[in-house]
Amino acid sequence: MTDFSPQIVSGLVLVGEELAPLRADIIIRDGKIAAIEENSRAPHHWISPALFNAHTHLGDTIAMDCGATGDLVSLVTPPDGLKHRLLRAASPADLVAGMRASIEGMIASGTAGCADFREGGEDGVTLLRDASGGLSFQAMAFGRDGGEKVAEGLGVSSARDVAGVEQLVAAARGAGKKVAFHAGERDADDVDAALSFDPDFIVHGTHATKKQFRACADKGIPIVICPQSNWTLGVTSSSANPPIRLMQELGCTVWLGTDNVMFVPPDLGKEMAFVSTLYKIDPAGILHSAIAGSALTGSPFFIREGARARLRIIDPEKNALKFSRDPVTSKVKRATSSCDGTNVFKS
Repeated sequence: MTDFSPQIVSGLVLVGEELAPLRADIIIRDGKIAAIEENSRAPHHWISPALFNAHTHLGDTIAMDCGATGDLVSLVTPPDGLKHRLLRAASPADLVAGMRASIEGMIASGTAGCADFREGGEDGVTLLRDASGGLSFQAMAFGRDGGEKVAEGLGVSSARDVAGVEQLVAAARGAGKKVAFHAGERDADDVDAALSFDPDFIVHGTHATKKQFRACADKGIPIVICPQSNWTLGVTSSSANPPIRLMQELGCTVWLGTDNVMFVPPDLGKEMAFVSTLYKIDPAGILHSAIAGSALTGSPFFIREGARARLRIIDPEKNALKFSRDPVTSKVKRATSSCDGTNVFKS
């Protein structure tokens, strides 16, 4: 049933892709932003778009902080990395409970969706949908091992790890599915192969070359960076990788993700703070990257007239944020999941 009664949310609004601060009223009708009206007397609330975690492995929640040590291949590379062995040993009920707990944590910190690389074939996709059922959250599955047939897309671990990748991509494209690749995580050797398929996005790009980044920019292929994961898994120990500033200078589209819950919490607030500290990137650019992956849903989360209302509201008067001189910077560096906030997520 359509609800024509308006909801009004007022405060300092970060408007559009520019995240331009405007003291305003947001009028919401039938779940959409009907108008944004300037109001110099709006309360001192911070209203920003909901976040979108552009790369997760939520099934790994059941192996959180398992104390594992090793390299990338032994820990997370299919089919017999440690995470895959733990996933095979877990019950469906535990997998669903773990994923739901991680999703609820993301919602609590203002994240309204994610792009999840889904192990476990068709059953794995079903488990993710069970885990997100009834929640105001868009969990997009990028399946493998047959799961791509019922998911939103195909998620390839690496072009060098998967046999018959050409046929998999062709089948996914033929079915109207999105295609994504891990690429450039431990070296640049699998990036060209991934880009040859014109994927909807690649994940990592940690060690991609300038030429490869330029190709991403020219083709409009977004790159999902996961810096905390890269540092945790030992594929980088320097702010030179991933070279975020170079990506920006070349005009690449950069999205932000958190990767494996096994090692890194799916908390984009903490991820943004990490990137700000180690990579010295403009805070507005970091926040933009933590929202922009929502383009995958077909309805980006940026605040504009006509968009679906997916808002995060923080009252800085409830904590030390009231002393902030720059709300965008403070949201990136300080407004983590520990800060109370209110969500307006309209499905």
